[in-house]
Amino acid sequence: MKMITAIINENKLDAVREALIEAEITRITVTRVSGHGRQRGENIYRGQKVVPNLLPKIRLDIAVNDAFVDITVNTIIEAARTNDKGSVGDGKIFITPLEECIRIRTNERGGEAI
Repeated sequence: MKMITAIINENKLDAVREALIEAEITRITVTRVSGHGRQRGENIYRGQKVVPNLLPKIRLDIAVNDAFVDITVNTIIEAARTNDKGSVGDGKIFITPLEECIRIRTNERGGEAI
């Protein structure tokens, strides 16, 4: 089991969510977050350059069985890219091992709980 965490642009949420549903990945958690990487977002305000510390982003957390890791990652990449080659600020994907998953309602554990 793996936990896939993706940080994407706010305007790509609907496209990514629809692509995941089409790929039969339907259980996701969405959180609004702030941050920056290489994309710092410079704005001009009253003739002065203003560099905001944090930019609004969307965080997706998706727990998957090992067989669905590549499908999930490739679907997110395709839907979250700005264009064919992508651009700075499109986001990141992190894949971490998921030690255990427990469904509270039924007490199922492991891959069946996902």
